[in-house]
Amino acid sequence: MERLRKYGFVAGFLIVPLTLYSVFVISPYVQAFQLSLTSWNGYSSIVRYVGLDNFGRLFEDEVFWQALRNHGILLLVLPLATIAIALFLSFLLNLGGGTRGAGMRGVWGSKFYRVVFFFPQVLAVAVVGVLFQAVYRPDAEGVINGVLARFGVDPVGWLIEPDLALWSVLAVMIWQGVGFYVVLFSAGMAAIPKDYFEAAALDGAGRVRLFFSITLPLLRDTIQVGWIYLGIAAFDGFALIQVLAGDKGEPDGATTILPVTIYKTAFSYQKVGYASAMGVALFFLTVTFAVLTLRTTRRERVEL
Repeated sequence: MERLRKYGFVAGFLIVPLTLYSVFVISPYVQAFQLSLTSWNGYSSIVRYVGLDNFGRLFEDEVFWQALRNHGILLLVLPLATIAIALFLSFLLNLGGGTRGAGMRGVWGSKFYRVVFFFPQVLAVAVVGVLFQAVYRPDAEGVINGVLARFGVDPVGWLIEPDLALWSVLAVMIWQGVGFYVVLFSAGMAAIPKDYFEAAALDGAGRVRLFFSITLPLLRDTIQVGWIYLGIAAFDGFALIQVLAGDKGEPDGATTILPVTIYKTAFSYQKVGYASAMGVALFFLTVTFAVLTLRTTRRERVEL
């Protein structure tokens, strides 16, 4: 009776959040799976089921495969570059100043630099997109092309050249994301006992050795979390690309990604069923990436 009363008390607290989660999270997923089996156009009252035909069409859709190739580039470069830059900056801000008295310290002005690095994170994605529209303008009025013009270099179409468009977008994603991971890794470094660094420094270890022998191994769990977050971000990018490129973008499919393709397929071409099939494929790609990352990077926890 006592156990039943205890479980009833816990269930009373859980029923409201679980209900909200089911209605606003689980239900849309179920509806998307259901719509992926139809040829619904988004407004007709008649819903015709076509089974797995939409998924069969995906294997023959060149736009879908181009989007996957672009996601592959993002998935490889975005986590690597963002984590590498964030780790370097975090180490400088927390431990790059060497020893002072009885402890380690960051570089001079590290508190100010933390604010500067984190600033892009507080900007809305739409604001970042509009900002870099001005930076990447294809004429001499653009920020980058204006600088290049002073050196006699012709303007570059950063967002309209097929070989440059995706890398230009990727640079913005890295710029915006680094600040968050600087804070994340700084928190992880703050949790590492300073005695480890001080003992290694007394034994003659330099900054490079401190980073690779102490900081990096003890931050592995934090880096794993960051890698998963960035991998999920590599499967997104809708708002940024939509603002940066818009209808005039995607030169030769250079910036084609699944979220933008899903949006256009559903709302521009009125193929909601087919767009839902793309969404289901994107869902399983994201989940598969997260699970594989967790399994391949799993190890015994290091106790500090």
